[in-house]
Amino acid sequence: MAVPIPVLRTRRLTMRPFQEEDREPFAAINADPEVMQHFLASLSREEGGRFLDRINSGFAAHGFGLWAPVSAPEGQLLGFTGLSVPGFRARFTPALEIGWRLRRSAWGKGLATKAARAALDFGFGSGGLEEVVSFTSSSNARSQAVMRRLGMTHEPRDDFQHPLVPPGRPLAPHVLFRISRARWLERRG
Repeated sequence: MAVPIPVLRTRRLTMRPFQEEDREPFAAINADPEVMQHFLASLSREEGGRFLDRINSGFAAHGFGLWAPVSAPEGQLLGFTGLSVPGFRARFTPALEIGWRLRRSAWGKGLATKAARAALDFGFGSGGLEEVVSFTSSSNARSQAVMRRLGMTHEPRDDFQHPLVPPGRPLAPHVLFRISRARWLERRG
């Protein structure tokens, strides 16, 4: 039996499950070299499709996952935002991660922060999570700025070399940010 995926709403966004018609715009987002500049490579259409299939199975497996944020009122798919379980081992795993990837036209408008706030409200509310982490390459200043706006804290001792990035590559050094449920509720209160 399929787990119902909650729809989250903000004034400017609706965060809903991915739909079949999202495959083409999702593929375009993941193929954009500028969007993917902090990853090892852009995704081919097939890789993007497999990623979308994994996203769709996340809610059934964990009770949370990655939503499709769409702009209100246009309804344009902006990318993804949500909660996931990192698929690698590191000193901070097991952990729950908040992450996002948005099309370039959505950058600089506060949408990543708004979508991430909605996901964290869900995670720390009905999701019952106690702590959430976020990480990115040390060169990704935009995502680090979102993490700071969310109230996440960075401890340099938590920084790590991403185990799925070949050693010595510029994208290997990663920063890790954290936020607890208590801190989130205090900030939102």
